[in-house]
Amino acid sequence: MTNQDDQLFGHPKGLFYLFFAELWERFSYYGMRALLMLYMVNEFFTYITDEAYREEMSFGIFAAYGSLVYATPVLGGMIADKFIGFKKSIMLGGILMALGHFFMAFYFKSDVLGFEVSAINHFFFYAALALLIVGNGFFKPNISTMVGRLYPEGDDRRDSGFTIFYMGINTGAFIAPLVCGWLGYEYGWHYGFGAAGIGMIAGLLVFMKGMNAGVFGDNGQQPTEYIEKKMYGMRTDYFFYLVAALMVPIAAFLVKYNAMELLEGMHLHSSLLSLLGVVILGILAKKMMVLSKMEVFRLLSVLVLTLLITVFWSFFELAGTAITLFAERNVNLTLMNASQTNAINPGYIIFLAIPFSMMWVYLSKTQRNPTTPNKFALGILQLGLGFLVFAMSAQYMDAAGRTPFMFLMIGYLLLTTGELFISPIGLSKVTELSPKSMTAFMMGVYFLSSSYAHYISGAIAKLTTTNEAGAVPEPGFMTSIIEKVTGFVGGYSDSSVEGVQSLVSYTSVFTQVGVVAIGMAILAFLLSPILKKWMHGVH
Repeated sequence: MTNQDDQLFGHPKGLFYLFFAELWERFSYYGMRALLMLYMVNEFFTYITDEAYREEMSFGIFAAYGSLVYATPVLGGMIADKFIGFKKSIMLGGILMALGHFFMAFYFKSDVLGFEVSAINHFFFYAALALLIVGNGFFKPNISTMVGRLYPEGDDRRDSGFTIFYMGINTGAFIAPLVCGWLGYEYGWHYGFGAAGIGMIAGLLVFMKGMNAGVFGDNGQQPTEYIEKKMYGMRTDYFFYLVAALMVPIAAFLVKYNAMELLEGMHLHSSLLSLLGVVILGILAKKMMVLSKMEVFRLLSVLVLTLLITVFWSFFELAGTAITLFAERNVNLTLMNASQTNAINPGYIIFLAIPFSMMWVYLSKTQRNPTTPNKFALGILQLGLGFLVFAMSAQYMDAAGRTPFMFLMIGYLLLTTGELFISPIGLSKVTELSPKSMTAFMMGVYFLSSSYAHYISGAIAKLTTTNEAGAVPEPGFMTSIIEKVTGFVGGYSDSSVEGVQSLVSYTSVFTQVGVVAIGMAILAFLLSPILKKWMHGVH
């Protein structure tokens, strides 16, 4: 615990060191994320002449990367908590992530030391993604935990402290696409990736300065019993540094060969997620046998909410792939390029987070605060409407198949308000509804839902590559909805303009996403009374 006399603006000084460390780490992450899809499609895989296959491969890699980024924090959090402490884990993760960003900045145009140029570039590309995946696993969960441990149990400032901390996350996420996206477009992709790496170094330096200043106190130290203890003849922390290093080639393999077919119709990525799902369900079934009836029903409500959040993120994460490419190819952008459109969502959050927080407080005081299932339903509903706005823009396209920027802004606004209905609420309810003996496990399951969401999102994004000029979809309910929303009669166009054809592909998929999301929102509303009963008094 930190010295509570060491305060700044009524909070422990350590909070502000963690705030800036996380701001720069998120700058690095979202800066790289804003460039990755465009870089793969427009430069790295341009040797693949089949554009549809190039995009499909890029979507698969992006999905595998995003999926693993959200899976490794479960392991990194457990290692830090039990063996090496949060401080060492954060430093390890930050160094690995900085290396990953700088690896992305390398791009060779001729053979080096007898090694073929394409082999070298592929090595650096997949090693970079793997370093970022493993590094994020050790950094991300542990810095958030350190924030919570700055405050004594029951301290009323805790919620306010986390609000300040999350503002740092969104500030970094907002600035990064603007800076890295500008560098990427004006000077080259690798300058953008390099800037992300510099951001990560800045975050590490801030964190190190906080450690040297002693503002964290004993918070995050390595557990005493493992300081001198050896594992397989090595110091415990050195052993896990080695484990982290060995995880890098494994992560690189999983990303590169995500589409490798293991069995008929079963690829590496989907097989691993399926196996993981079976294991999780088995553990839950076993644990439910020893829980009380109330605990079982509360746990079931957590699983339903986790399913709903998976649906939400599956659609929302199209922002980094299909929506970014849609912005590049089919939107008349103003004052920003396609990679910089990734700043729109965190920008909205910065302006809306506090008003939303005040709104929930007011609704609670007036006894009108929606229940958690209804908030989830409303969040998914707004997400669906946002995608319909993206699709509706096709009715206002120009001759080149480009649509007004206003529709992208409005669509993102609805995605963001939907996120604010769901994202801040979910983690809180997982801790409230899970049995105390299973809270950490259920938090892990909740985070893993984002891994599944990225995989599903990648599969949805691939649907945007399947449209061929003049291809006529089968008539039916969905085709008629696509026609009404987009204005493309019969859900297709015989135009020879490339921009129009890509617009048909994107807006057709966005319409289907919107319809499915609204359907899921209706289902969530219908389930709401049942979930409320299962939650046994938790609002």
